[in-house]
Amino acid sequence: MTVEAMDVVRHVGQEDLPWVDAGDGVWLQVLRVDEPGGVWVVRNRFEPGVRLQPHRHTGPVDGFTVAGRWRYLEYDFTSTAGSFIREPAGSVHTLDVPGDNEEVTDVLFVIEGVNLNLRPDGSVETVTDGPGTLAAYRALCAAQGHAEPTGVLVG
Repeated sequence: MTVEAMDVVRHVGQEDLPWVDAGDGVWLQVLRVDEPGGVWVVRNRFEPGVRLQPHRHTGPVDGFTVAGRWRYLEYDFTSTAGSFIREPAGSVHTLDVPGDNEEVTDVLFVIEGVNLNLRPDGSVETVTDGPGTLAAYRALCAAQGHAEPTGVLVG
């Protein structure tokens, strides 16, 4: 019996995915991009005081907080280490990391579809997707002196 390539468990070690400085207190790892399926998995580290632009996703998003704490300005909850969220497609939110955090906030996101970054009037300013995020990640790795990330799972 032979094992088909799709039947093989693929493992990615921490050393295969460098953290890159994405600017403004945000650090990024891209773990997986499935372009045909429209799914992408990223891990972000946010310095205390980071606030992202309001955004909307075209598909649902799952998020798991590894460390630290953060919230959406539009909701009445705070995610802390061990918290899990499920965002429905179309929800609008502004990720905010409290400035008084004593540690970096670390969150794993599984994103379906694209991320629409919104202007103050609610119109779309930019669109972020898995393939574009992977291209940016690779470029940041090169610019910051990291080898080509070998661990990103594509497909």
